[in-house]
Amino acid sequence: MGYDEFLHKINEAAIKLNSLDKKPIRIIGHLDADGIASTAILIKALERQDYGMSASLVMQLNNAFLEELAKEDYETIFFVDIGSGFLNQIEKILHKKNVFILDHHNYDGKAKISIHINSKDYGIAYDDVSASGIVYLFCKALNRTNEDLAHLAFIGAIGDMQEKNGVVGLNRIILDDAVRSNKIGIENGLIMFNEHTKPLHKVLESSINPFIPGVTGSEKGAIDFLKELGIEMLNGDDYRKLNELDDEEIKKLVTGITLKRLGSYEINEDIFGPVYLLKDESKESIIRDAKEFTSLLNACGRFNKPSLGLGMCLDSEVIRTEALNLLDDYRNEIINALNWFYKNKEVFEKEGFVIVNAGDNIRDSIAGVLAGIISKSNMYEDGRIIVVMARSLGNETKISARISGNKHDLDLRRILQESVNKTGDYIAGGHKQACGALIPSDKEEAFIENITKLLSKIAA
Repeated sequence: MGYDEFLHKINEAAIKLNSLDKKPIRIIGHLDADGIASTAILIKALERQDYGMSASLVMQLNNAFLEELAKEDYETIFFVDIGSGFLNQIEKILHKKNVFILDHHNYDGKAKISIHINSKDYGIAYDDVSASGIVYLFCKALNRTNEDLAHLAFIGAIGDMQEKNGVVGLNRIILDDAVRSNKIGIENGLIMFNEHTKPLHKVLESSINPFIPGVTGSEKGAIDFLKELGIEMLNGDDYRKLNELDDEEIKKLVTGITLKRLGSYEINEDIFGPVYLLKDESKESIIRDAKEFTSLLNACGRFNKPSLGLGMCLDSEVIRTEALNLLDDYRNEIINALNWFYKNKEVFEKEGFVIVNAGDNIRDSIAGVLAGIISKSNMYEDGRIIVVMARSLGNETKISARISGNKHDLDLRRILQESVNKTGDYIAGGHKQACGALIPSDKEEAFIENITKLLSKIAA
């Protein structure tokens, strides 16, 4: 199995859709960046085929939601970036519908749904393609004119942390399509947002990836940092921008950031590498950087306003200001969470793993973001398991788990599933390297005890 069989299956799905009566279609997407991008791609492609449609973005599926779908008049339903983990329920409840599932999440069991396309079934690696990439390839099979939607699929891949100083596999093909369609341009440089729009010290103050201890979240820290490096903040009366620095100043800045983070002169790939620019955005736009656009989609999903992110992907100017304001709030939440973690991290560190029980100190929707940033930083060695817990308003605790660095031989989802199973009748979902779960808050201590025992054995 591999790419050829996978792409053949996608082509068969496109043929299947074209064989159906052209009636309105129901779309259900996951509400993270990958799911929002997936939904937007499908909407644009179906509009070009003159389909009517209705779309919903959800955190997860349940029987009650599926039963409501079964009552709706739509004969055809698409699940994008969601659905594989609910195969049996979908088959049982929606057996009278034409169901298409385009997903990449790990799942157990099998069902007889005729159109279930999941990259995992074809031995395709996690970082080869995201759900939005699968949806894009499906839409490309429908009509080659949909190649101009490749940039949205690439944004979804970034949202699922599949861009690591470049992309591989099917994501490389998708990025090439986006460049050829003149939607994305690639430059090499410091991987920091808003380099063309914000003053240099404000770029450093708002830097999340990379997180810079003592600088991120502190205007004074950023100003003092530049003074220490001997980098001028002003050019006459104007604040300088990151892209105005000369080569020598860039070297000073890279070295300074590395020392702040590592204590050595090794240059990390998350500081310097390819920068992806959205060509439809002006040079003054704060979301011209594709990674910043991805952050905006994540902000919309995590703050439970995914329709704003969908509107941005669909080029709606009406919601633009509201969405960009939400991005500022999201960034501030992440900076606060990172600073809180950095001040308290010694409390949570064990041999081979880190368990961060944040309680009410961070928003529960930020738990996965915090775990992801920690895992991609150079704070810990490759293979260190990161578990972040944060309480929601409903007396539940969200758990997010990641693996530091590029070590991929552990199935973290199964480890988390085993731990929550020992805690109670709870479910873990996601991928081998990025997964999560939800438990009652009064079960936190039991869960920590269970996963600590398991991780201690693995670390030994």
